[in-house]
Parts: sequence; C-alpha cells; structure tokens
Amino acid sequence: MLEGVNVALGVTGSIAAVKTVELAHELRRQGADVRGVMTDSAQGIIHPWAVEFATDDDVVTEITGSVEHVDLCGYDGWADVFLIAPATANTVGKIAGAVDDTPVTTCATTALGADTPVVIAPAMHEPMYDHPGVLEAIDTVSEWGVDFVDPRLEEGKAKIASEEAIVCDVARAAGDRSLEGERVVVTSGATAEAIDPVRVITNRSSGKMGRAVARACYVRGADVTLVHGVVGPRPITGTGDSLEIDGDGNLPYATVRNVESASEMLEATREACADADALVSAAAIGDYTVEGSDEKIRSGQELSLALEPTPKLIDTIREERPELPIVGFKTETSGDERAMIEQARTALERAGLAFVVANDASVMGADRTTALLVHAEDAARYEGTKAGLAGEIADSIAAIGGDANG
Repeated sequence: MLEGVNVALGVTGSIAAVKTVELAHELRRQGADVRGVMTDSAQGIIHPWAVEFATDDDVVTEITGSVEHVDLCGYDGWADVFLIAPATANTVGKIAGAVDDTPVTTCATTALGADTPVVIAPAMHEPMYDHPGVLEAIDTVSEWGVDFVDPRLEEGKAKIASEEAIVCDVARAAGDRSLEGERVVVTSGATAEAIDPVRVITNRSSGKMGRAVARACYVRGADVTLVHGVVGPRPITGTGDSLEIDGDGNLPYATVRNVESASEMLEATREACADADALVSAAAIGDYTVEGSDEKIRSGQELSLALEPTPKLIDTIREERPELPIVGFKTETSGDERAMIEQARTALERAGLAFVVANDASVMGADRTTALLVHAEDAARYEGTKAGLAGEIADSIAAIGGDANG
C-alpha cells in the first residue's frame, strides 16, 4: 500500500508514543521508508534508540545547522508525507498558531509551507480533545488540507487510531487521489438464508476481496460504503486482515452496512447506490433462499427444503441506474480459464458491466488470488495478493471515470 513512499514520523509527548515502534514497523511492512522526528517530551516516554531501531534510520531530536526540517519536509524534501502520531493537544495548538519550538512543530510548519502532505493522529484525554480551543485548532488545521485520523473515544480517552486507520490515511495523503470526490459502493462477504433460528444456508466467502477493494478505493480518495454480509465458515488461522470496527460499526476506510440475507443485501445496496458513482459487486450472494421456520427444526427427521431463486442484485441495480459503472465478480469451479472468460462475458453483456473479475472458488478465504479481469474486448490475468488485485480494480474504476469525464 505504501510502496516507494517516504514517511517522516513525528512523535510527541503522549503516552501513546509507546505504540510508535509497532506503527513504524507497520508502515515499513506496507512498503514505506520511515524516518523519525521526536520532541523532548516524547523522548521522556520512548527512547530515540527504539525509534531508530524501528525505522532503521537516524532520528531527528533537535534542529541544528543541518536544517533537518528543510531536508525532510521542505521544497524537494525527502518526505512524501509528514505523519504526526501521536499528536498531543499542545502540538496541535502550536501547529495551528504556526509556533515551531520543537523538531516536530518545526517540521510541520515547514511541510505546510512546502505543500508536503501532513497527517495527524491525535491522542490525549477526552476532556482535552473536547476543549473548544483544541477543536478550533483541529478545524483550522483541517482547513489547510491536513488530514486528521480520528481517535478512538474509549474509557475517557481519545486514544490514538488503529495502525490500519493511520496507514490508510497516510496512503491516501501520499497518493494521487484518482477517485477524489467519487462515491463507491462495494458489496462483500457472503449472504445467509435462515432455515430456522439456528441454521442457515451460506457459502465460504471470507469478504477479504471486497474489503480490499473498499480499502483501495478509499486510499485513492473515494468515499466508500461497504455493504458487508456474513463471513462464511472458515478455519481459524490467525492470519489475514483485521476488522478494526469503530464505535459506530464502521471501518477506517468505509461506512459499513451490515446485512445477512440476499434480500437485505439487495435493499442496502439499492439505497447506497442511489447517489453512487460506481458499484463493485464482490459479495458472494446466495442464489437461493428458503422459507424458514420460526422455531428450531428438531434433528433426526428427514427434511426437504424448497429452494427459491433470489433476485440478481446486479440486474436490479442496472435497471434502476442504467448509466452506473458496475464491476461484477464471477466465481467458477472448473479451473478452465477459457470457460471462465466465456461465463464472465455472458454476465458482462447481460448487465452492461464495466468489466468482470473472474476467479476460481479455491481462492475463497486466501490472502493471494489468481483472477482474470475480463473486459468487452480483452482479458488480463492477475496473480498475486488480493490487495494488489484490489488496486488494479480501483485504478480501472478511476480510468473509467476519467474516460467518461474526458
């Protein structure tokens, strides 16, 4: 997500500075090069050697005749983004007032003057975060184009945002925002049809692909709504992406609408698509439903279920939004790529899709995938991570929007 991005990481005197080492590691795991900048107060909480170890580079602890702030954040400076995490109330207020009396605030003043993107992740006690002066400072700095990663309000504290939220906002600030101003709806996960209050009919979709697409669109500047179904039956492996849900039930990169059944997913998607600019239908929506029992069906008896087909979500949305760019997914089990392309083109032509992502059912729940991006005239093969495929999909959506506006 951050391949080739240089991140100057400012650390201030919040107790959340203890999380800086892991944050720096995560930024580097996502591909970034990181250099640390610390205030004196931060050094009282975490030693500069720890930040040096985490970043594998020297740490700026004072501004000298070498003009470290200009080297990092000035015109033609090293940093693509200046990230302050954690940022105290004191630091935010100083930035708003153009006070630069620490290495971090001096770098912030320089970055703002040089149009270097700045991302701030506040961390403080909640009463401090609610102080009118702090809120005014946040509003002021936000108007200058600084991106704030909202803290988690828990236990009377405005805790620093999750690593995933910070990484997503850093990537968004560093990128070209090719989907800026666009509203993208993504469906994800599986649906489940109730047989009785205990049992359901579902499938093995993990929702990883849809969440990766939502994240990729957000990083490119989009306002994303994720219509998320249940996660199908998968073994617990201890790997894979996390679900950092906030207090409102949303993800750092998307507003989430949780659904269970195919009819619920259709209704939520219809509502979300009313003002959307694109739809990515990545969910594994059940093809059949059943009239469920209000009471648990007793075991040990023979049972037959009358299955009824569910409405096709893509066809319904296409009828209501004839011009909406829609990306479809087609999952097969044959392993025959030629047959997969034929099936994808059938869906593409039937619903007037922008393109179709075709893959084999064996990739459900995995972090890596093999897929075919099938357009009307050609098909491209992709093999790699689902995050990488999500990036390809988001770039294709941006290209479609650019062609339409061109």
